[in-house]
Amino acid sequence: MDGQHHDGQQVVGRRLEPGRLVLATHNSGKVREIAALLGPFGMDVVAAGDLGLPEPEETGLTFAANAELKALAAATASGLPALADDSGLCVDVLDGAPGIYSARWAGEAKDFTAAMARVHEEMAGGPDSAHFVCALTLAWPDGHFETYEGRVYGTLVWPPRGGLGFGYDAMFVAEGMTETFGEIDPAVKHAMSHRAKAFAQLVAACF
Repeated sequence: MDGQHHDGQQVVGRRLEPGRLVLATHNSGKVREIAALLGPFGMDVVAAGDLGLPEPEETGLTFAANAELKALAAATASGLPALADDSGLCVDVLDGAPGIYSARWAGEAKDFTAAMARVHEEMAGGPDSAHFVCALTLAWPDGHFETYEGRVYGTLVWPPRGGLGFGYDAMFVAEGMTETFGEIDPAVKHAMSHRAKAFAQLVAACF
């Protein structure tokens, strides 16, 4: 296996030809967002869950390591190129938590209302600065992969606001904005989110 992890710099990666692409996630919110981002590039997106692929255990200690693990597993199992996202909320006063454990804080039931309440509770009135991180890995069945990382900085609000988005979106206000990611038009979010920034790097390098 050979691969590269790029963090923000302009690079040329392996080109991805139009065709079927496995999205290595079982999160329907991520499927919707990433399928919308991939629409203009002639990719026929199929979710790993729809192919019956198992979810690999996320044993990495960074967003990039987990994205790489998931993308390579899906590409190997399906024989198709695969794209995986590992993303989460990093709260400064919590030393970066929940971080790579953002989904796990929501528990088996994927209850992000409870996860947001836990974040608020553990912050205990401390500074509200936070950022979202997204690592995107594109992997091929031969073991080659490319990883790109994007971040968006902002503050957390309580109580959560808005029913759009997913995950921790309803408590996050990006720098320069007044509405949460749960309140803004999804098209606006897609243009400036952590996922959009990682995706822009990937597109510039691989499409």
